[in-house]
Amino acid sequence: MRIDGLQKMTLLDFPGRVACTVFTAGCNFRCPFCHNAPLVTEIEETAPFTPEGVLEFLQKRKGLLDGVAVTGGEPLLQPGLDEWLGQVKALGFAIKLDTNGSSPDKLKDLVSRGLVDYVAMDIKNSPAKYPATAGIRPELFPAVRESAAFLLSGAVDYEFRTTVVAQFHEVSDFDEIGKWIRGAKRYFLQPFVDSGDLIGKEPMSAPDEQTLDAMLKTVLPYVERAEIRGQ
Repeated sequence: MRIDGLQKMTLLDFPGRVACTVFTAGCNFRCPFCHNAPLVTEIEETAPFTPEGVLEFLQKRKGLLDGVAVTGGEPLLQPGLDEWLGQVKALGFAIKLDTNGSSPDKLKDLVSRGLVDYVAMDIKNSPAKYPATAGIRPELFPAVRESAAFLLSGAVDYEFRTTVVAQFHEVSDFDEIGKWIRGAKRYFLQPFVDSGDLIGKEPMSAPDEQTLDAMLKTVLPYVERAEIRGQ
């Protein structure tokens, strides 16, 4: 398992928990608006953190932290992830997993073994626009659908979220997204923020507040709870 980043404390990444965030490297998506390009396309030969070193850090933070958020990149691509998560759980930490939904079998396995307590899955766009928005081949999208359906079944606590980019998203897309994830417990619209280190080279921006509000109102009838996060 490869770990390329560690945020030692966060009150935002894991709802209801004081957590740290672990960043894995490597992803099978190429979203042009991805703000973590170094973790996707510019991976260094040697990882700056070891799994054992992060476990030692967690051992020292027992009682101060109660959660670990694992993000990327795409964590489910990591060999040995299940074993490492088991070691984290043995230390008494709750685990949140961020995923793009492309590995439903691995997701189901981790949940069935009690190695994940909360899942945040990206919904990149409406189904028709998914390949272009996520930079993937169309044949990968059925796996994303399968992961979303699994979360909707209630097997584990979860949220869906969409990074909203003016150049990729229209209000009508959120009607299609709403139909797709109908009944979801939580859905967050996250306005795009330019980190200055994107995968894509074309200018990108967040929609204006009026458009974001229209997107939110469009999806609200379909889900239990929807909010604009980070506005």
